[in-house]
Amino acid sequence: MEIYDTTNRLAEEIRNSAQYKNLKESKEKLFADAEKKELIEEFEKLKQEVQLMEIKRQNNQEIDEEDKKVKVAKLYNVLIENKDIKQYFDYEIEFSKMMADINKIIGDAIKEVM
Repeated sequence: MEIYDTTNRLAEEIRNSAQYKNLKESKEKLFADAEKKELIEEFEKLKQEVQLMEIKRQNNQEIDEEDKKVKVAKLYNVLIENKDIKQYFDYEIEFSKMMADINKIIGDAIKEVM
């Protein structure tokens, strides 16, 4: 089916994009350093906990009142002092923006039936 061929071409275009390649290379470089990898993983875990906390808050569920947002902000500020980690985060943002744009284009194309 042509739609699957087009989708596979899109996937290949994404993998060949500067945003993907920059992020991949940066991540491989950082994650080769066990200490940096651990810090980034801790940051990602805290960020997910904050996102979950926000979802619970929106659904009027009880949340852990520990201020994880403050912890995330403090850890982020420490991490971005390292130029390689800051660059990784910048590449992550660029890649996420590209993916959001792609999703919006697809979403706009199918919104009439959704």
